[in-house]
Amino acid sequence: QVQLVESGGGSVQAGGSLRLSCVASGNAGLRRCMGWFHQAPGKEREGVATINVYSGTTYAESVKGRFTASEDRAKNTLYLQMNSLKPDDSGMYYCAAGSARWNGGSWDCPLSMDYWGKGTLVTISS
Repeated sequence: QVQLVESGGGSVQAGGSLRLSCVASGNAGLRRCMGWFHQAPGKEREGVATINVYSGTTYAESVKGRFTASEDRAKNTLYLQMNSLKPDDSGMYYCAAGSARWNGGSWDCPLSMDYWGKGTLVTISS
C-alpha cells in the first residue's frame, strides 16, 4: 500500500507562485509513477504532470513552461513548483502514485493512478 499527503496549497494573486509538496510512504515498488492532477470546480480531474522513473517527466500543455514537477526520492517527496499562476489554475490538486506497466516496448504510467492523496486547495485571484 501507498499513502500520500499533500501540502502547500493556498491563495495567491494571478502571476504569483506556489509550491506543492506530497510526502509518500509505503511500498516504493508501487510508486514508480508519481503525478499531480488538477480538478477545477465543476470539472473533471485532469493530469498536470507525471514523473515516470523510467522515462522522465511529462506535462499537460496548459502548464508547460510554468509548472515544474520534481522528486526527492531520499525524502520520499514529490513537488510541484507552480509559477505564473492563472485563475484557471484554481482548484484541488491531488498527488497520485502508481505502478508502471510494460507495454512490450517501454514502461508506461497508467492514465489512472492506483493511489491518491486527499488533495490541497489552490485559489488564484485575478
